[in-house]
Amino acid sequence: MLSDAEAAELLAFLTPSTRPDVKGKATEYILGLSGSRDGCRFLRSKPDLLAALFALTSDPSVAIVKDCYHILINLSADETLHQVLVCEVQVLPVLLKNLQDPEFLFSDQICTILSNLSRHDKTCRTVFQVLQEQLGLAQLVEIFCNESFNKKAKLHYLGPLLSNLTQLPEARSLLMDRDRCVIQRLLPFTQYEASVVRRGGVIGTLRNCCFDHAHHAWLLSDAVDVLPFLLLPLAGPEELTEEENEGLPVDLQYLPEDKQREADPDIRKMLLETLLLLTATKTGRLTLRQKNVYPIVRELHRWEKDVHVGAACEKLVQVRNSDLLGSEQPLVCRSRWSGAAAGLEDPLVQSYVSVLPGADRRRAAARHGEPDGGGHP
Repeated sequence: MLSDAEAAELLAFLTPSTRPDVKGKATEYILGLSGSRDGCRFLRSKPDLLAALFALTSDPSVAIVKDCYHILINLSADETLHQVLVCEVQVLPVLLKNLQDPEFLFSDQICTILSNLSRHDKTCRTVFQVLQEQLGLAQLVEIFCNESFNKKAKLHYLGPLLSNLTQLPEARSLLMDRDRCVIQRLLPFTQYEASVVRRGGVIGTLRNCCFDHAHHAWLLSDAVDVLPFLLLPLAGPEELTEEENEGLPVDLQYLPEDKQREADPDIRKMLLETLLLLTATKTGRLTLRQKNVYPIVRELHRWEKDVHVGAACEKLVQVRNSDLLGSEQPLVCRSRWSGAAAGLEDPLVQSYVSVLPGADRRRAAARHGEPDGGGHP
């Protein structure tokens, strides 16, 4: 690792007036450092280096800016650097300002950094506070739902950001403001085929919102009608009886023979956990029975190969068949989508980006910094 003298020399190269080729070599070297845990911990002790790197995100050279954003992605994947980045370097105001620019080239990288920084409660609260001051959660949803907002970025990682923010009760309250149409705008993305990241982020958001039992009746009412959006990804092409079809929500009746289920087992498990959360209230249990959810879960269980998803199906069926129908006793499920091994008594936190050690750390960082919804880490 660098000595203090070498770090000071490196810092001298990270100025706007430095020759571009020299700056490029310096940022490339730091990108390599950020690809390892030891390198991240070293950089944590050098906030002046981090501040200089962050200042270079406005450099005229696209290559240098790209390196700097990839460094920030790697650093934000390490929880121990969150407070340094948020409080000492104060990255949030600039990141959120740039995110609102529909022409900004590195908005996808910003979404990834914000998603990383919001994984843990303390910095999540800070992210939420600055977001509310500069933009507002409803406007963030507006940007997320407008797929043509930024022609240079896909913004899929706003999905995990929304999911992480909804670990906070105040964020859930804003999303479920009954005087505004906010959460309703997210519902079509439960079947968004182009990105598993966007799709999973929205479903994680809905799952977290279902922790607030007071909103169950509203979520299941015609004002939101969340149930078909949770069930349709779980439904397959199996032929149901006429009686079973007629008991289902209209969108799930007589599905075509080529109907495909959600391909990702973690998302299927989250959908089942969301349904399970809705059974925590009498209104939820009655609605799930009235809407004939059981045949969808039954056919999914017959088809399912993943043992964890199968177990989640069984838990939901247990609620239907057991004496718990008249109680408020919570059932616990676990999901590897959670940042920690949390049960259903805790909101879900989504973590997608991790740093890959190896010889070509620059390429690894670039791959993680340019999300395309291709999958999980």
